[in-house]
Amino acid sequence: MAHARRKFHELWANHGSQVGEQALKFFGQLYEVERTAANADSQARLEARRSARPLADALNQWLRQQRQRVPDGSATARAIDYSLKRWAALIRYLDDGDLPIDNNWVENRIRPIALGRQNWLFAGSLRAGKRAAAVMSLIHSAKLNELEPYAYLRDVLELLPTQPASRINELLPHCWRGECQE
Repeated sequence: MAHARRKFHELWANHGSQVGEQALKFFGQLYEVERTAANADSQARLEARRSARPLADALNQWLRQQRQRVPDGSATARAIDYSLKRWAALIRYLDDGDLPIDNNWVENRIRPIALGRQNWLFAGSLRAGKRAAAVMSLIHSAKLNELEPYAYLRDVLELLPTQPASRINELLPHCWRGECQE
């Protein structure tokens, strides 16, 4: 949803587009429903999202109407087409209280890796690159499991020489300290 919204924000910010501005109002209403239910459990969030269904339907209908009015190939047409082609995925969250409205949370977590990808070209060799990727995966998995990466890696490296190969998975971030959530 954030990507679809961003396309219209760019239309509005760069061109003063009225279509972009109106689309942002629709998106704003959908996100407002999410803000009101942000701290609720999944069932309550699903209930709140029922009020967003008519908003989403109205946005879809409006997008279809606007698409008929703009020329093919225009920035407005591309923004509308982006949303319409992905409509089922965009509104999937309305049927599941556990799904987020967008994937910004994940994208913010992987941004440092994506921004540093040019640096990874100089790991020295393919083997070194694979090792760096494994270590980064462990570090970010530790963060996702609310572990302090340095303490986690220090402990794992101390335990690794005596850890039986059959129980190596116990050293993964989601299993560390015997709290495995497999």
